[in-house]
Amino acid sequence: MEEKKVAPAGSFCWNEGCADYGQVGKGNIIKNGKTDKGVQRYRCQTCTKTFTETKGTMFYRCRHSQETIVECLAMLGDRNSLAAIHRIKGVKEETVGEWVEKAAAHVHQFEEHLVRTRKLNRVQLD
Repeated sequence: MEEKKVAPAGSFCWNEGCADYGQVGKGNIIKNGKTDKGVQRYRCQTCTKTFTETKGTMFYRCRHSQETIVECLAMLGDRNSLAAIHRIKGVKEETVGEWVEKAAAHVHQFEEHLVRTRKLNRVQLD
């Protein structure tokens, strides 16, 4: 059985129309500056399309920092209301709701990020 590995950000082209689409280690991806928020941008030399390191994650095109998003979702897990999160963090209730929907779509990535960034002995995610 073939073992699946997670490819690091910027190691393959996301453009489905590219000849090198999804192929890791082709050498066609180069760094292409950073966004205003400091997120690394990459460019495929084969098709000239650009993308950021957050492409394909729940953090893609989010205006808030990854830390803020994770903190707000953790607060929801601690049974804080959306109104309480708005008062404490200053993030709109609708925005937190959108993050919940994105997290549901990317639940495996979110679990990995949550577990990897904290030193935990036991984890239970419902």
